[in-house]
Amino acid sequence: MFAVIKTGGKQYRVAADDVIKIDRVKGEPGDIVEFGEVLLLGGDNVQLGNPTVGGASVAGEVVNQSRGEKIIAFKKRRRKNSRRKRGHRQDFTLVRITEILTEGRKPSPRPKAEPRPKRGKEPEVESDEAETPATPRKRAAPKKTAAKKPAAKPKTAKRAKTPARTAKTAKSKSAGRGRKK
Repeated sequence: MFAVIKTGGKQYRVAADDVIKIDRVKGEPGDIVEFGEVLLLGGDNVQLGNPTVGGASVAGEVVNQSRGEKIIAFKKRRRKNSRRKRGHRQDFTLVRITEILTEGRKPSPRPKAEPRPKRGKEPEVESDEAETPATPRKRAAPKKTAAKKPAAKPKTAKRAKTPARTAKTAKSKSAGRGRKK
């Protein structure tokens, strides 16, 4: 049996145990959501809604709330020095369809799974044995450092200063623009 449901302005063909990606709906992972807008029920005898099938609904379990990949909207008008860059990430919900309900039935409650521990924290374990004091850890031996290199020797021979310009070269350099004579 399958159904066509409408949520978030879109239509989805679903069957039991399908996982669909829909626009964000309220709910935490493990919560049950109910879709009341059933447009069609398919299977042995098909029921077509006008606009929806009366008394029919679809139940699903929220698997994850997340965001899609980034979409970049870049607009440029050439020769106008105009550019706009905007990013967007669409929110979505992963839903596992649990059952398709007819005749006004309500979804059956599901046992909630235990929440997973958060990263970084380890669960505390209780034990009946008497706690023994922790043994001190031995420190590692310090690393040997390499011998330092001697400093570079200073340069003893300084460069000789360049001789001052002669009047002849100074005159030719400052001649300015124009043809040379």
